[in-house]
Amino acid sequence: MSSSYDLIRTQLQQAPRTWLLTGCAGFIGSNLLETLLLLDQTVTGLDNFSTGYQHNLDEVRARVEPAQWARFQFIEGDIRDADTCREATRGVQHVLHQAALGSVPRSLEDPITTNEVNIGGHLNTLVAARDAGVQSFVYAASSSTYGDLPGLPKVEDHIGRPLSPYAITKYVNELYADVFSRTWGLDSTGLRYFNVFGPRQDPDGAYAAVIPKWISAMIRGEPVVINGDGETSRDFCFVDNAVQANLLAALAGPRGQNQVYNVALNARTSLNELFGHLRAILGRHGVEYPHAAQHADFRAGDIRHSQADITKARTLLGYDPQFDILQGLESAMPWYVRFLR
Repeated sequence: MSSSYDLIRTQLQQAPRTWLLTGCAGFIGSNLLETLLLLDQTVTGLDNFSTGYQHNLDEVRARVEPAQWARFQFIEGDIRDADTCREATRGVQHVLHQAALGSVPRSLEDPITTNEVNIGGHLNTLVAARDAGVQSFVYAASSSTYGDLPGLPKVEDHIGRPLSPYAITKYVNELYADVFSRTWGLDSTGLRYFNVFGPRQDPDGAYAAVIPKWISAMIRGEPVVINGDGETSRDFCFVDNAVQANLLAALAGPRGQNQVYNVALNARTSLNELFGHLRAILGRHGVEYPHAAQHADFRAGDIRHSQADITKARTLLGYDPQFDILQGLESAMPWYVRFLR
């Protein structure tokens, strides 16, 4: 029996659409771009390379056919510029809005820029999408919105108080999208990502996510530092699951649109368990890491545990994640070994 995702991909290949993909040179954005082009879609990509990279676009180009790459138009620009957003959205049927400044620590150090990009840029993109009359607007929301809410798993209708400026910006994104839906009829869908990982996720820099940061350290024989006692847990989600959720949400129709969904596995992995998984999988790829992890203080603004209830996405979107954490790590590891060695 075909899954909802199989049916959507067949539908897209039979009747290609036009898309705007913001943040197309980033980690999730470039994975979305590759999938769309492999499905013969016409894509306008927007990125200012603040956290995305040309080499991500180059890698996508190498993985698709020349005729598919010819369907891609790239605009180097910033979502904080309203005119750029209007230009990028012209003639587009569907918007996948991934551009943002991620990272809780970054937002604590520079809340103003985080606010300008994540709220001002989001608003510019919504206005452009409304004025262009797009059919759907899917945006990257965040599990950080749950804040200090106790209890697991997290269900979409209940949130706590934000713990960082970043969390505030992602919640405001949801509020703005809801207003645009109710006031102007813009069909929008928010995807609360839970710790997405996979190929093309930047391993370097002060704000690197834990999985690529640790893999990089292990490959280079450098110390792995765990913030806290290592029992902090996360619902790690492989990027292919996030790509699936985006395409399902974009074509969901009235029943599934104008909602917010968790995108995860409904599973928890502690940082200590993650360290063991990474060391074992790297060993199978010829990289031995004989050292124990080091421990540092807990990180400001971080929640202790995270786990998503994905019932709503399963029910209304047909979301069916195909990769658990071990399958995702096994799939991603050859890329990291090749990229970092």
